[in-house]
Amino acid sequence: MKGKGFTISVKMVVAAIGAILVLALLMTSFFSVDQTENAVVLRFGKYVRTVGPGLQTKLPFGIERNINVETAVVQTLTFGYRATDPSGTSLTGAFVTPDESMMLTGDLNIVSVEWIVQYRISDPMKYLFSIENKETTIRDISQSVMNQLVGDLPILAVMTSERTNIEYEAQRAMQEIFDGYGAGIEIVAVKLQNIMPPEGEVQDAFEDVNKAIQDMNSLINEGKQFYNQEIPAAQGEADKMISEAEGYAAERVNMAQGDTARFSAMREQYQKDRETTAERLYIEAMEDVLDPEGGMITLIDSSLEGYLPVEMIGGSV
Repeated sequence: MKGKGFTISVKMVVAAIGAILVLALLMTSFFSVDQTENAVVLRFGKYVRTVGPGLQTKLPFGIERNINVETAVVQTLTFGYRATDPSGTSLTGAFVTPDESMMLTGDLNIVSVEWIVQYRISDPMKYLFSIENKETTIRDISQSVMNQLVGDLPILAVMTSERTNIEYEAQRAMQEIFDGYGAGIEIVAVKLQNIMPPEGEVQDAFEDVNKAIQDMNSLINEGKQFYNQEIPAAQGEADKMISEAEGYAAERVNMAQGDTARFSAMREQYQKDRETTAERLYIEAMEDVLDPEGGMITLIDSSLEGYLPVEMIGGSV
């Protein structure tokens, strides 16, 4: 082919086509996978393999194609409200969705429940091909589970003592359902954000109930504090009294044992010399009667001769 100023030869056309084919081959043979992703590779639309992060290869010209799926990112869905903040979960400035939040409790009361579900994709292939309308499915299952749990409990338990248990049971039940569907989803957490009765007189009544419960808990804590202060003090006083009683008992026992020992010794002396022992006892008894203060009076035998009052030497009568 000839032109006025430029000539295109067959070789040039072949070379251009070859370059285009090589470029297309290179462009369609490689793909990259982010650190937070895994990629599912399909060959003519049929699943072949799952590859991890990095530069990966595939058969060119559309024979194989890749679908990248975020597997390391925890995703969050809100229920009962839609957040307007960047995090997508804050209640500040959010607007309520009553069709999700309004529920019937086990004691036939209406309560508004707002919660979030956090999940991640654990199996990209199952996630892509096991279920359709993935977010809708997650929402429907979460609402079903939460309605069932709330419907089995009285409203006061839902608002107070059973919150943690509801979160745990909701996560467990949702995971069991998704595993049964082979959805490739791992439920990371279910967190209750806000639970309250409908606005109006019902809400005012429940606020009064909550205040009463708080007052009750406060009084219980005060009582426990007083108990913890008084019981150790009373126990210490009781231990002191017991110790004093035990000491007094030991003292009386020792005195009794001493008196018994003295009486036994006196009895032995009396049996050896009854007359002398009886006279000595009589004299000691009379000294106690005549001189109870233990002065200088001393009684002696009238027939005693040459008696020397040794105890008076150096003193005065």
